[in-house]
Amino acid sequence: MKRQTDPDVLLLQAAADPTRLAILRQLSDCAEVCACDFTACCGVSQPTVSHHLKVLRDAGWIEGERRGTWIFYSLRPEAVERFREVAGGFGPAITTPTTSRRLPVIEARA
Repeated sequence: MKRQTDPDVLLLQAAADPTRLAILRQLSDCAEVCACDFTACCGVSQPTVSHHLKVLRDAGWIEGERRGTWIFYSLRPEAVERFREVAGGFGPAITTPTTSRRLPVIEARA
């Protein structure tokens, strides 16, 4: 299988892993999270968290800011918006009917 370069594919692949999805969910609840705090939410070791953060960073989901020995991560708004655009582009357009649909009236026979 060839390596994917489509940014939409990379964005979706990165979010499809359960650990990475847990990281994204935690970031969606907070403005920023220290890398050390992801081990508790995900139940994985620090090296594993680092791997998942790298995948999310490479896909464009997150950005990090170093403060001393710590790195604080946050969601990139552009990635969230792109995800909404990609996910919202599937399926038929949902429209609300302009007229109500009524069942026919059946008259009782006497």
